Amino acid sequence: MISSIKKALVIAPHPDDETLGAGGTICRFAESGIEVSVLVVCGHMPPLYTEETYRQTVSEAKKAFKILGVEHHKFLDIPATKANEMPVADLNKLINDFVTSQRPDTVLIPFPDRHIDHKIVFESSIVACRPNRSDAPNNVLMYETVSETHWNVYGAENCFIPDLFINIDNQIAKKKQAFDCYKSQNQVTISRSSDTLEALAKFRGSQNSCKYAEAFKVARILM
Repeated sequence: MISSIKKALVIAPHPDDETLGAGGTICRFAESGIEVSVLVVCGHMPPLYTEETYRQTVSEAKKAFKILGVEHHKFLDIPATKANEMPVADLNKLINDFVTSQRPDTVLIPFPDRHIDHKIVFESSIVACRPNRSDAPNNVLMYETVSETHWNVYGAENCFIPDLFINIDNQIAKKKQAFDCYKSQNQVTISRSSDTLEALAKFRGSQNSCKYAEAFKVARILM
């Protein structure tokens, strides 16, 4: 599958989600010659955070992007936890415009989990990736985000059950290095640390006869 990918786009609700959910895959794509872009929808900015925190997270994200091999990025600067307060059509257009400008054949999007921004960004990302035009992405995959995805309530709401795995044996070190750039986010909770990222990747690898892997839920794959 990877050999057929030319351009990939990762849509992240917040700075660090791209690394938490798909940092190893981003790195493997880039090392394989695939052009990777990242769209960050929400920012750690007022009213919930300070302007200083916002500037710090943007700086951290840019350092992480460089380590992972991201070629293009954009920040939409919607305040964190406020995506649901924005008119749906406006958010859809912002995300759709970037998808259209990049023309990726593969898009990685957040699984709709505990965080309201993740749910809203998932909805708008699916709209932007609809197969209603000739340049629609062939592949749309949902990634898991530690400290959010696994807090969904089993039996009461959708839970992450992956059906596609990408080997990141050779990329786990850079994934951890990229996340370590996020000094403001590392160890915010017990489940958000480079150790936890490695543990999850090791578990996903153990399910697939490799040392480390990242897991995805398929929204669409067109071969």
